[in-house]
Amino acid sequence: MAAVYRAQLSRAKVARIPLLFVATFQSVGIMIMMRGVVDGGPAARAVVAGSSVLVVAFVALNLLAQYFGQLRASGGLDHYATLPVPPAAVVLGVAGAYASFTVPGTLVTAGIGCALFQLPFAHLWILAAVIPLAGAALSGLGAALGLLAPRQELATLAGQLGMSAALLLGVLPAGNLPQPIGYVRDLLPSTYGVEAFIRSFDAHPDWLAITTDLSVCAAVGLVSLAVATWAYRRAACR
Repeated sequence: MAAVYRAQLSRAKVARIPLLFVATFQSVGIMIMMRGVVDGGPAARAVVAGSSVLVVAFVALNLLAQYFGQLRASGGLDHYATLPVPPAAVVLGVAGAYASFTVPGTLVTAGIGCALFQLPFAHLWILAAVIPLAGAALSGLGAALGLLAPRQELATLAGQLGMSAALLLGVLPAGNLPQPIGYVRDLLPSTYGVEAFIRSFDAHPDWLAITTDLSVCAAVGLVSLAVATWAYRRAACR
C-alpha cells in the first residue's frame, strides 16, 4: 500500500495540484459571498465548517470518482492487476494519496473562514481528525462510484453531483433546510464531519457528540472502502 501511495502521490502532484487550488478558491469564494448575508452565530459556523469540508469532498469524492472511472474505461486497471499487491492496498493507496491533497486547502479555508467570521481558532486542531475520517468516507464513496458506474461519463456525473450535494447541504445551516432535505443531509457522510467541526466552535464543546459524529465518519469510511475494494476486484477480474 505504501508503494501505491507514493506512486500516486507523485503522479497526482503534477495533474491535481491546480485542481486543489480550484477547490480551495471555490470554498474561499463561497465564504466571501456568504459573508455578505451572514453576520455570525450558528450560520457562520455552518458556512466555515461546510466550506472547509467541501475541499475534502471536491478532491476525495469528485476527483477520485473521475479517476477510477477513467482508469476503468481506459483499461488502466489491468496495470494494477499485474502488481503483486492485494486489491485493498490499491484502493487505500490511491484514496490516501488523493485525500492527502485536501490537507493544505482545508486548513487554509478554515483559517480564512475563522478570520472572516471572527470565530475562535482554539479548536482548529479538530481538523486533524475531521480531514482523515471524512476523507476516508468520501474517498471510499468516490472510488466505488468510479468503479461501479457503467460508463466513465456517468462516474464523472455521479462525482460532481455528490460534491454539489456536499456543497449545498453542508454550507447551508441545517435549521434552515426543509425537513425532507434534512433527511437527505443526514445520509451524506460529509455531514458528520461538518457537524463535528461546527460543535468545536462552542465555548465548551460537547466532546461526546463530536466523537459520535467522527465515529459515524469512521464507520462509513470502513464500509465504503470495503465496497470500493470489492468493486475494484470485480472490475479488474473482468
